[in-house]
Amino acid sequence: MLSFGVLTFLIFLLSTCSVLLLLAAFYPRVMAPSPLNRRIEFISATGVAKGADRSPRKRSIDETLREAEEKLKAKTAKPSLLVRMRQAELKWSKSTYYLVCVIVGLAVFFLVLGVIGLGRLPAIGFGISAGLSLPHWYVNFRRSRRFKRFLLQFVNAVDVIVRGTKVGLPLNDCFKMIATDAQSPVKDEFKVIMDDQTMGMPLADAAERLPERIPLAEARFFAIVVAMQSRTGGNLSEALGNLSKVLRDRQKMQQKIKALSSESKASALIIGSLPVFVAAALYVTAPTYVSLLFTTPAGNLILAAGGVWMLIGTLVMRKIIRIDI
Repeated sequence: MLSFGVLTFLIFLLSTCSVLLLLAAFYPRVMAPSPLNRRIEFISATGVAKGADRSPRKRSIDETLREAEEKLKAKTAKPSLLVRMRQAELKWSKSTYYLVCVIVGLAVFFLVLGVIGLGRLPAIGFGISAGLSLPHWYVNFRRSRRFKRFLLQFVNAVDVIVRGTKVGLPLNDCFKMIATDAQSPVKDEFKVIMDDQTMGMPLADAAERLPERIPLAEARFFAIVVAMQSRTGGNLSEALGNLSKVLRDRQKMQQKIKALSSESKASALIIGSLPVFVAAALYVTAPTYVSLLFTTPAGNLILAAGGVWMLIGTLVMRKIIRIDI
């Protein structure tokens, strides 16, 4: 029978290995540049190498792409809490958000302490974890859901602009049609563009602010196309038509990836939930056997180490399954 000190050392060693494996799994992905950045760098490098023998219009396009790259590098920092709440369509202030964190933490603390019956120290740990993570998860959930709704409607909005420019409507009128007849959130974002244009801002500059509010690759593509057309001229309907085709191809690819990875997601869900169901079944059939994990210090350490390993395994499986295009 291992002593408590040896058991504590083994759990500490396993936790350290878990952190090192987590860093090894996520560090290359975090440090690697995104496909959009690599594409912009390739186009910019090509333009610099061959810019001497190009036409003025192509040189202007290269300058526009380089400016887009510089703006993208300047805005790669994580958005602030207020920006993320606005992107999630939450009208909370910082004090309201922190108040929600405190309320959620206290609710989970009393739930774990009074209903589940764990000790005060585990209840404090669960309360702090819930207060810090659940409101953050809720904001990110609403934010990602809004971005998905924007993508589903944005392609149709671009098609409306293409048809409008083909029949001779000015770009301003096409934007007004989207701001009036489209559905939220595309309608709201184009209203902001038209308000900026009404206040005296050029339409291209107003469109370039769209990726700041909707940090998606599709919004950046749209802003770059509008900026290039305003500076270099050309057939706007053809450029937007090509953009619409690219956006629809991206959606098809995303749906294909979702279908191909559904089996892996189901396997990860089963593997991740199996220990919980097994522990619940043992608690019902043999409560005295499982209660040692909650009533003894060694059991608490084993339970915490198992939770850390399960969390790391779930995050690694999630990273493997998630594919960015």
